[in-house]
Amino acid sequence: MPPTKVDAKFDNEKTEDVLTRAEKLSLSKKDLVEMYRTMIKIRLFEEMADKLYALGKVHGTMHLSAGQEGVAVGTGTVMHDTDYLLNHHRGHGHFIASGADIDKMMAEFLGRETGYCKGRGGSMHIADVDANNLGANGIVGGGIHLAAGVGLAIKMKEEDNVVLVIFGDGAANQGILHESFNMAAIWDLPVVYLCENNQYGMSAAVTRVSSKVPFKGRAEAHGIPGYFVDGNDVLGVYEIMKNAAEHARSRKGPVFVEAMTYRYFGHSKSDRNLYRTKEEIQAWKEEDPIGRFETLLLDAKVITDADIDEIYQEMNQAIDEAVSFAENSPEPDPSDVTEFVYA
Repeated sequence: MPPTKVDAKFDNEKTEDVLTRAEKLSLSKKDLVEMYRTMIKIRLFEEMADKLYALGKVHGTMHLSAGQEGVAVGTGTVMHDTDYLLNHHRGHGHFIASGADIDKMMAEFLGRETGYCKGRGGSMHIADVDANNLGANGIVGGGIHLAAGVGLAIKMKEEDNVVLVIFGDGAANQGILHESFNMAAIWDLPVVYLCENNQYGMSAAVTRVSSKVPFKGRAEAHGIPGYFVDGNDVLGVYEIMKNAAEHARSRKGPVFVEAMTYRYFGHSKSDRNLYRTKEEIQAWKEEDPIGRFETLLLDAKVITDADIDEIYQEMNQAIDEAVSFAENSPEPDPSDVTEFVYA
């Protein structure tokens, strides 16, 4: 890894080759390729969203997660379709990794009636309640307390699923995290807390605003198992998240996972990126999660250069079709502006 602002040993450091790791995780070669494909889909989707924003076609702002695909795919591959998801404002990758329809996502970005929220939510508030995706949240840490409530509902209904709540390092300093931890711990709620630590809460470096990192000690203080993982190692994320989900699913209580990663874009589209150097960004790009996984797959002969070209062509076509779908979808009717506000 390049020099990080958090000097700590990861809980998922491995020296085995990719096929040995995959076998231990019960992942087939087909699974590995699908994980790679999904990482490419996320990256290309966000790059297209960035282009559309520059053209003035995206309503509102955006918080892009390019560079964090390893966390999204390692996590999304683990979770069951029936599990609940509480996402954060930089959550496009997690939504796509959970199986979202990118046509509907693109339509939502462009504010069209065919979007997930009928064009009314935009980038930060995409939800799909029918698929147990309870929505992203523009409020920092806005889903953390909800996770305890969802976990309690799961327990009371005696369901066998879990709730995954995702938040950033900035949200980890919210007091509500401890309140949620405490409730989930004393009632053994099936909550998986995932802190996606990209090292900056807006422009504030995590070590400048946090008394102690990694954050897993905070969870452990509540009797909750805590893990600190290399978020750019997609198989490492998968392994830790699989263990975490199984722990919660077996009704042993909540689990906390912190994934160290990095975002290449600024905090939002208004971010001039003055608080970090080009050298720092480049150092992290050299540890890009897609590039690292691609090298492993090539070395193990799971894929070839021709396969990579084909995957990029396929994903680019899917993204172009999503844009076409969105641009040819109707705008919301202004007379419906008060609809869908209340249940």
